[in-house]
Amino acid sequence: MSWQLSRRAALKLGAAAVASVWVRTPAAEAAPIALPPLPWEEGALAPVISAQTISFHYGKHHRTYVDNLNKLIAGTEFADLPLEAIVQRTYGKPNQTAIFNNAAQAWNHTFYWNSLHPKGGGKPSGKLLEQIERDFGSFDQFRTQLAQAAVGQFGSGWAWLVKNGNRLEVVATSNADTPLATGKKPLLTIDVWEHAYYLDYQNRRADYVNAVIEKLLHWEFAAAQFASA
Repeated sequence: MSWQLSRRAALKLGAAAVASVWVRTPAAEAAPIALPPLPWEEGALAPVISAQTISFHYGKHHRTYVDNLNKLIAGTEFADLPLEAIVQRTYGKPNQTAIFNNAAQAWNHTFYWNSLHPKGGGKPSGKLLEQIERDFGSFDQFRTQLAQAAVGQFGSGWAWLVKNGNRLEVVATSNADTPLATGKKPLLTIDVWEHAYYLDYQNRRADYVNAVIEKLLHWEFAAAQFASA
């Protein structure tokens, strides 16, 4: 069974639809896990992230994770499970590392695309901003912690804003690891694998991270995740 986020649903309901609105695809039998469409056009994030970077990142890296996952789960107990369940059921199991890595990367990337918006940046409002200020001291202190987590992540990985119980936290994960697997609720993420920024920024990860925080973070998406936690 295959489910794919429709572009119309994503645009109508906002990026929160990534976790809730899915439509049946004609290729259901051939691809149990489908590659969701981007929530914006490939060039929409320029000049912060170029169309060339998105083309490679989404069209090759993200697609490869989805394709590899479908091959790995064919004929297994995971074949008919939703992506989130595959991530959670394979986490920490050495005999299922390949499935976890590809499933988690497929999920992480979809979440990352929805964490970005061409008119993003700035700061949230309402209850999310109130809790950020309560848990981090101020929005500026939160921004500093998020940037430090992203820039300081050794090697490949991710920086996240998550809800952990009643508190918000900034966490970094390496490689394919994801808070989804450990019971934390992701609100936003920044991808710091080199393929996310190297064509545009070369080794200047800090410039990429700061530009994403200042100009692309999708706070409406984060607020929707926060409200649903």
